[in-house]
Amino acid sequence: MSATDEDVDRTPSERVDVCVVGAGPAGALVANRLAERGRDVVVLEAGPRFDFDDRRERMERAIRPAHGPHSVWDMGGERDAFSASGERFYPLNAMRVKGVGGSTLHWQGMVMRLHESDFERRSRDGVAADWPVSYDDLRPYYADAESAIGVAGASDNPFAPPREEPHPMPAFRPSYSDSLFAEACEELGIAMHSVPNARNSAGYDGRSQCVGYGTCDPVCPSGAKYSADHTIAAAEEAGARVLDRVPVQRLETDRSGERVEAAVYATPDGAEHRQEARQFVLAAGGVEIPRLLLLSKSEAHPDGLANSSGLVGRYFMEHLFAGVGGTLDEPTRQNHVGFMTSECHQFYDNDFDGVGPMKLEFLNYAGPSPVEQALTADEWGDDLLATLRADYGTHVAMGGLVGQLPRKSNRIALDPSTTDDHGNPVPDVRWSLGDRTRRTLAKANEIQRRVLDELGAQIEWTVGPDNTGPAAHHMGTTRMGTDPESSVVNPRLRTHDVRNLSVASSSVFVTSGAMNPTLTIAALALKAADHVDEDL
Repeated sequence: MSATDEDVDRTPSERVDVCVVGAGPAGALVANRLAERGRDVVVLEAGPRFDFDDRRERMERAIRPAHGPHSVWDMGGERDAFSASGERFYPLNAMRVKGVGGSTLHWQGMVMRLHESDFERRSRDGVAADWPVSYDDLRPYYADAESAIGVAGASDNPFAPPREEPHPMPAFRPSYSDSLFAEACEELGIAMHSVPNARNSAGYDGRSQCVGYGTCDPVCPSGAKYSADHTIAAAEEAGARVLDRVPVQRLETDRSGERVEAAVYATPDGAEHRQEARQFVLAAGGVEIPRLLLLSKSEAHPDGLANSSGLVGRYFMEHLFAGVGGTLDEPTRQNHVGFMTSECHQFYDNDFDGVGPMKLEFLNYAGPSPVEQALTADEWGDDLLATLRADYGTHVAMGGLVGQLPRKSNRIALDPSTTDDHGNPVPDVRWSLGDRTRRTLAKANEIQRRVLDELGAQIEWTVGPDNTGPAAHHMGTTRMGTDPESSVVNPRLRTHDVRNLSVASSSVFVTSGAMNPTLTIAALALKAADHVDEDL
């Protein structure tokens, strides 16, 4: 960190216009937009500031076997304790970063818009529910988000929703392994197209062009991949005040319970402070937002703040991974590109019986690295070298994302039997999969196997219905709607129950779709900021 605790003033500001909880992409965009409009903004972030100059060292942690994955961004311990009492274990700490920048510090950086159909799932398929906003409502915010983040892309996806403007930067060229897939896909009538990436194909917004470190997840040492600390810096330049290492303990309302008066936060010395504001925006993600609301129960809100519907924490959704991989009898140049350059959305709005949206991916980082192979090998010396030379560089794989329908039983609750470093109950992730999700995973695997068979690959592994895992996309725990009895926030992203409390997060998603959610999070954050500005 760039400053010691003794150097940092974490005392509250006098009553400000807006208090934002969370300094990830949503909180950063909200703070920056409002600060640029002259609003007095304070951002409270539970985790630390990370020094940009430390990124190369963090990259080394990511690739050296002596360091576990949690150590790259200092996750773990009592601060980050959680429970997972659902049907399936949920590895929460493997998927998040607490700190200025949030999970964009370690994300893959793929940024696509939801399809028009995602907003109309009940009307189109007779399942789940429709959003109270449409794609057209978010369309201008999507464009603003792409400019704010910096997106490299092309208009070559025939299945993408309509847009008027080009992406801010040109798309990355297809990788070598993409070219191998292209011939097989053409034979099968399967379309390939570019992936919109939140990384610079050219210099953009003061950040360099991608230089190919290849360690995008979990760390980009060059800063070419967007991370929200960049936007936080812009917000501070515009006048926002950002406090790190100040986890919010609860929100306190006035006597009527109709307005939040203060966010009570803790500082590293153990003291508690109250930050007062006219408006509050929660932007701490789909797990910590419902947790904070549940921790903020009071006489006026006995079941938790903004929870008269009983739905805070409910309808937790994830994206599940589907994949098939194997080897070819020719070089594939695996791991030469640390991110995806081609995808297929052809089967997203499909008419398969009982199957939901799916996004198929052509992986550029299939197969183990030589270090991983060497560490797990039973051979030594020349024998090991010969095995590495024979095996490395011949792997190929497809991946994909599948959404799950909102299920009331999937939820974020509190576990009072386990507490964090401030004595608060930890989040308990209660999560399971439904039959529709399993059918969609199986269908994705079927298509993936067809492609690899056409390619002539020897298939060696499959990730599907029985061994799938989550994609670290936390959605749906404060869902949006027009009816206060069946939703938590309204279409303006303000809670039904509390007049000055808004939510900017994937937690407001009504359905999950199968697209990486960050661009939609960003669009909703900008929409929320506009409404907060109108209300001030």
